[in-house]
Amino acid sequence: MDAEEAPETQAKLARLGLSWVVAPVDPNDVAGQWSVYDSADPVTREPIKADSLASVLARLANDPRPNNATRGFVIPSTD
Repeated sequence: MDAEEAPETQAKLARLGLSWVVAPVDPNDVAGQWSVYDSADPVTREPIKADSLASVLARLANDPRPNNATRGFVIPSTD
């Protein structure tokens, strides 16, 4: 994802009750790629692993809204 998509992704994660952080992969390049991390501190943060993403999918399994898959994350639209 990029900087334009990041705020929407962050908001969706928050609505799901997840405290994960959407941040630039390279903290010095906010125009570059962004990802999802366990904390905001660029020194100690770890990217969210596949098993954690699977937990998001499990939460969404019974969600009647359609899923919109983009760049490896499946997060339902709030529209």
